[in-house]
Amino acid sequence: MSHNILVTGASGYLGGTLLARWASAKLPAYQRLFALVRTDEQSEAVKQYGAEPIRFNIKDESGVTTAIIENKISIIYFLIDATASETQVQMIKALAEVKKQTGQDVHFLHTSGAKLFSSHAGLPTDSPIPDNDPGLYDLQKTSHTRYPFVAKALNANNTIIENALEYDVKSYIFVPCVVYGKGEGFGNKTSIQTVAIVNAAKQLRRVYRPDPDDYTWPVSHVRDNAGLYLEIIRNILSDKEIGHGKNGYYLASSGSVPWNSLYTAMAKRLAAQDVVDNENVELADNDALERMGAALGCTKDMVPLFLGGKCTLEAKHGYEIGWAPQYSAEHILEMADAEVDLILQES
Repeated sequence: MSHNILVTGASGYLGGTLLARWASAKLPAYQRLFALVRTDEQSEAVKQYGAEPIRFNIKDESGVTTAIIENKISIIYFLIDATASETQVQMIKALAEVKKQTGQDVHFLHTSGAKLFSSHAGLPTDSPIPDNDPGLYDLQKTSHTRYPFVAKALNANNTIIENALEYDVKSYIFVPCVVYGKGEGFGNKTSIQTVAIVNAAKQLRRVYRPDPDDYTWPVSHVRDNAGLYLEIIRNILSDKEIGHGKNGYYLASSGSVPWNSLYTAMAKRLAAQDVVDNENVELADNDALERMGAALGCTKDMVPLFLGGKCTLEAKHGYEIGWAPQYSAEHILEMADAEVDLILQES
């Protein structure tokens, strides 16, 4: 039986690029592709990518269940909220009912984030952690963090995996990192982390680094990020057995770069655009952290969470299933000028 697929977050940076690249991926056959929308404009927009618009309130358990079961949706790509798990669990239960009615395997992919696999989440950073490490679930399950936001998101990952196992649904935890490049969808064109660097710099007229050490972080071009989403669905539609559940983590990254290299590259362009007074990058003191927090809408203690930290997660799983990035990790530094210009244009 052919699959019916639901993609949420179609107006977002990652989801929009995924849909925009869907047709050119030449995926194996499936029956229908749905995109969750909120407005008439979004309904028309998703049609250009071959998706059927579908509307329901994700906070309405009955509406979620009805939409999935009535449309016999068997694959869900969730790209909306990395911190909560209530909607995801309801979707998993509905997928289990579809499996009961149709007899076919059902799949749920949750979009998480690299912060949950980093120093911010209390994971070890003294050596690389492959995303196909069989102990990764246990690391997340036993990790401790001082950030309530991160703790909630960690719990969401664990809850999704555990409920999917209970209801015999194949689950996947997709891990975006610092994603850059122009979004190709109809909605948001810019990333999150690079935008935060620019927003803080605009407010303070200087680029500051929040960490005294030169930490590194995995990076990915938005096209490569979409490419891993698509390679996972390609494998599912081809009935290939790939890692799922406690062994279902997938990082989209071509490698890591030092935060300080990224700050420096962006500071040069920000100075050229007269957004900051000079291209120097300085270590943030207490006052700078306070002002950076105000610019980002958070407390000073949260600034390193948005603009720093160390993550040693490595992409291995994607390569095992046929994915390969087009762009090297260093490409983000080469594209820093274009990234800054895009953010300034879109802000």
